[in-house]
Amino acid sequence: MDLRLEDIKSPEDIRRLSTKELYRLAEMIRAKIIETVSKNGGHLGASLGTVELTLALHSVFDTPRDKIVWDVGHQTYAHKIITGRYERFDTLRKLGGISGYPKRQESVYDVYDTGHSSGSISYALGLARARDLSGEDYNVVAVIGDGALTAGLAYEGLNNAGEIKTRLIVVVNDNSMSISKNVGGIAQYLTLLRLAPAYRSTKAAVERILDRMPNVGPRTIAWLRRFKGGLKYFLFPEAWFEALGFRYYGPINGHDIEGLKRVLEEAKHMEEPVLIHTVTEKGRGYPPAREQPEKFHGPGPFDPNTGEFLSMSSVPTWSKVFGTALLRFAEKDERIVAITAAMADGTGLNPFKERFPERFFDVGIAEGHAVTFAAGLSQGGLIPVVAIYSTFLQRAYDQIIEDVCLQGLKVVFAIDRAGIVGEDGETHQGQFDVSYLRPVPGITIMAPKDERELVDMLYTALKIPGPVAIRYPRGPAEGVPFEDAMENPTLISPGQAEVLAVGEDINLVALGSMVSPALQAKRILEAEGISCGVVNARFAKPLDARTILDLATRAPILVLEENAQEGGFGEAVLDLVYGEGKGGRGVFKVTLPGKFIEHGSQQEVRRIYGLDAAGIVEKVRTILYTKRG
Repeated sequence: MDLRLEDIKSPEDIRRLSTKELYRLAEMIRAKIIETVSKNGGHLGASLGTVELTLALHSVFDTPRDKIVWDVGHQTYAHKIITGRYERFDTLRKLGGISGYPKRQESVYDVYDTGHSSGSISYALGLARARDLSGEDYNVVAVIGDGALTAGLAYEGLNNAGEIKTRLIVVVNDNSMSISKNVGGIAQYLTLLRLAPAYRSTKAAVERILDRMPNVGPRTIAWLRRFKGGLKYFLFPEAWFEALGFRYYGPINGHDIEGLKRVLEEAKHMEEPVLIHTVTEKGRGYPPAREQPEKFHGPGPFDPNTGEFLSMSSVPTWSKVFGTALLRFAEKDERIVAITAAMADGTGLNPFKERFPERFFDVGIAEGHAVTFAAGLSQGGLIPVVAIYSTFLQRAYDQIIEDVCLQGLKVVFAIDRAGIVGEDGETHQGQFDVSYLRPVPGITIMAPKDERELVDMLYTALKIPGPVAIRYPRGPAEGVPFEDAMENPTLISPGQAEVLAVGEDINLVALGSMVSPALQAKRILEAEGISCGVVNARFAKPLDARTILDLATRAPILVLEENAQEGGFGEAVLDLVYGEGKGGRGVFKVTLPGKFIEHGSQQEVRRIYGLDAAGIVEKVRTILYTKRG
C-alpha cells in the first residue's frame, strides 16, 4: 500500500516499515516540518537534522515503555509527528496548540518537560535508578546535543552515571551547533572524535607492518603498548568517555538508519552505561537552513520556496538597539568587554564580536561560568557586560549572588527576552528576573520604556559602581530614534522615576515594557472622563520612594509589570507604601499570575493576563467602581 504520513499514529506503525520505507517517511517528515515552521516559526535546523535518528530510536526501542529523554527539545519535531501528533502539528507553538518542546501533559511519549539544555543525562539517570530500585525492566535513552555538552550539568550527569554503572544509553547528537556555532574545548574534542577512525586505521596499518618485521617489530609494538596510557588519548580520543565509565560507540552517521539501528540494538543489551556519538547535519534537506544554521535555528515565518523571512519589522529589535549602543560605547572605552552564552546573534552582539573579537567572549551554554568569568574580568579592571536571556540567567543565580553581588563587582547584566517571550512557552518566558534579583543586596535593576532610554540606561550602568541589571523585552522596540542618544547619552540618577503625568483619579506606575500600554490606557480613560496619571518607574531597585509615596497620598496607585506577582516590582511598591502607612487610597497590581505561562504570541498572552491597554483600562474601571461603590 501507499505510505502516507497521516497513517503513522504511533511508533508501533514505523516498526513494521522496511528501511527503504523509513527513508521515504523521513522525506515526508522533513517536508511537514518545513511547511509548518515556515508558517508558525520554530526550531527548524536541529529538528531537520534528527529525523533519521528519531526513526531509528523509535524503531529499536519499545516506547513509551522504554523512555527517550530529549535534551532541550529543539530536535523533537519528528518525534512529535510520529507519536500521535501529526494531525495537530499545524498548531505547533500556537495558542492552545501543541508545544514546541516535549511536554508530559501532551503525550505519554514525552517524559521530560524541557526547554533549557544539558539536563537530560541527569534526568535519565534518575529514571534509570528509579527503574532499578523498583525492580522494573526498561531502557532509558538520553538524547543530548553537542552544544549542550558545553554546560557543566551534562558532565555532572556523565560523571555520576559512570560511577553508578547502571544501564543507561546516552546519544550525543553532534551537529557542531547550539544556537550559535559551538565554541570551546568540547567542540574541538568532538571534531577529533570524528577524525578518530583515520587514526585507528593508521595505527592498525603501522602495527601490521611492524609485526612482519622480525625481532624489531614485536618489540616496537610492545614498547608502544607500554605507553598506551599516553598514546591512547591521541589515537583513541573516545577513551575520555570510557574513562568516565561509558562504553563508547562512534562516530556514527546520524542519517544512516540501518547503521543506527544496529548500534542501538547492541547498546540496549548492555548492562552498563553506553555513549553513542552520532554525527548529523543541522538543517538537512533544506538548503537555506543548512547554509545558514544560525538564522534557521529558531526562525520566524519564512517563504519555504526561497528561505526569505516574512513580516520583518522596520523597527529595530531591543536586542539590536542594545548591541548597537554597546558597540558605540566600547569604541570609546577599551575596558568594556562583552560576554554571552551561545547566543551572540540573539543578544545582538555579533557586530561587537566582529569589531572587537579580542574583547568578545562566547562561553558556550555555560551561564554560571559566564557570570563568574565576568566577575574575574571585573576584578581585573575591565567592565564586563553579560548578555543572556532572562530565562537562562536563572541558571547562574548562585554566581550572581556569590561571585558578583557579594563582592560588589562592576558587572552589567543585559537581560534580554524579559517578560513574555511568546511561542516558546513555559520554559522560556522571562517572568522571574525581577523577583530573583530584587532580594540580592547591592544590585541596581532597570527597565527602559523605549530605545532611547535603553541607551541611557546602558550608559548609566557602565558608569555607576556595583552590579547593574537592565531588563528589556523580545522583539521590535517602540520605534523611537536613538542614534543621537549614543552620542549624547544621559546619566540617570539611580532610583529616579520619570513622572509623565499626575492623575486625580488614579496613577499608573509602570515598569519598562508596561509604559507604552499604560500611555494607551491613559488616553482611553481620559476620553471617559477619568483623570489618569502615568509614571515611568525606570527602576525596580532602588525605588523612587519619594515619588511613589507622594502619589499614594493623591489617588489609588496601579502598578504595572511584566513579571511574576511574587517578589516583583509591584510587591516592592506595596511594601513601601503600606510600610509607611500611606496605603489609604489603595495600591493595586497588574502582573503575571503565579503560574507558568503557556505558549502563544506575545500579544495574545499579554491580552489573556490583562497586560495590554484594554486589560489596564478594565482593571482601572474595576478599582474605581469598587471604591466609589
